[in-house]
Amino acid sequence: MKITDFSTIEAEFIERVHRMVWCNAATIDSQQRPRSRILHPIWEGSTGWIGTNRNSHKAQHLAKNPHMSLAYIADISSPVYVDCTAEWVDDLEQKKRIWELFKNALPPLGYDPAPIFISPAPENFGLLKLTPWRIDLVTFPAPSYEEGTKVWYGNE
Repeated sequence: MKITDFSTIEAEFIERVHRMVWCNAATIDSQQRPRSRILHPIWEGSTGWIGTNRNSHKAQHLAKNPHMSLAYIADISSPVYVDCTAEWVDDLEQKKRIWELFKNALPPLGYDPAPIFISPAPENFGLLKLTPWRIDLVTFPAPSYEEGTKVWYGNE
């Protein structure tokens, strides 16, 4: 089912991704090959945030191709797929805000980023903003793909 208004799926989307917490995230490397890793985004509506190392392989990949594909599959009966673009946010106030969002969320979604990144200010704390152009909420079993899948398209 094609969804045109994000608010139609927002509550279900947030419930699923915040319950599953970890996702497989794929980027495209310099030789146009997919590369996956596990990441821990936090979502505010249709905007995702990832605290990560600014000098990672994914940073190199995103410099050449800003597209990411996320798969939340901890619950195989209700996976979530997010295709998005990622951009670095360097604004210190925004980094502090998202730092506190992670720190104040209940576990397992929430965690204290300080043991990993020390503070939001250092150069090694990178903040990625995820902007989806497609979100799939899948439910298994379903009589058909159409009946078991809600697909929202953002700005393509």
